[in-house]
Amino acid sequence: MKKLSAFLLAIFAVILLAACGGNGSESDTNESADTSSDEQTEEKTKITFGATTGPYSDMVNKAIKPLLEEKGYEVENVEFSDYIQPNNALHNGDIDANLFQHKIYYEAFAEENNMDLSELIIVPTAPMGLFSNKYDSIDEIEEGSTITIANDPTNLARTLVMLQDEGLIKISDDVDPLKAAVSDIEENYKNLEFHEVEAGQLPRTVDSEDLAAVPGNFALAAGFDLLDAIALEDMPDDYRNRVVVNTKDVDTQWAQDIIEVVESPEFEEIIDEEFQGFGKPEWMLNR
Repeated sequence: MKKLSAFLLAIFAVILLAACGGNGSESDTNESADTSSDEQTEEKTKITFGATTGPYSDMVNKAIKPLLEEKGYEVENVEFSDYIQPNNALHNGDIDANLFQHKIYYEAFAEENNMDLSELIIVPTAPMGLFSNKYDSIDEIEEGSTITIANDPTNLARTLVMLQDEGLIKISDDVDPLKAAVSDIEENYKNLEFHEVEAGQLPRTVDSEDLAAVPGNFALAAGFDLLDAIALEDMPDDYRNRVVVNTKDVDTQWAQDIIEVVESPEFEEIIDEEFQGFGKPEWMLNR
């Protein structure tokens, strides 16, 4: 009987130890989960930008990236060759932010593709320029001069607003200037002869036409100096490019640090040195 009691006690001890061991294992698992959770909530230290090849990729590399690196971030810039992939990559989480588009474009793209995107801040943007190898100023433009303009609605409207600002035409008061077409010109003070072509081909027409209204990105891609234009567009902020992120990231620390960097005096100094002719947004002009 004593042997049986001792045996039962031994069995009980083994079960008790096993139970204690099980509790210890569960505790270890919980600690591991807590550690994993802590790692997930650690502050982000790498920011991946996306930008189209050209001036806005240059702006990331020359102005935004170095200033973020001074804050301790690792920054990668992925270049894209079209206007579709930067938003797809952002939505899919392949990049954290992009810089290539204006308000009208990103809002329409997001709605069409069921994306939740938001802007962080507007940046200086290359304006449309009126270029000519024949005239050195607006005052020299002769009666009946030919002018090439973009055939897409957005750039065409921007062109007409610029020409109106320069006193060359008047758009009908009944029309939203941002949606104006050639048929909406009420007064053509110099009887300009308009030729519509694809926006990307406009730089090539400077040699063959009297005037060419070239969007800033295409002018820069063609090697033009914006300061050589006889007139530069007074661009509305809606047409200026901005840093765009997924809406869920707007209030993150790294997103706020991007805003702080772009708002810094150092950023504006780099713009003045490296991006001459770029039009500054209202927040930068009025601060």
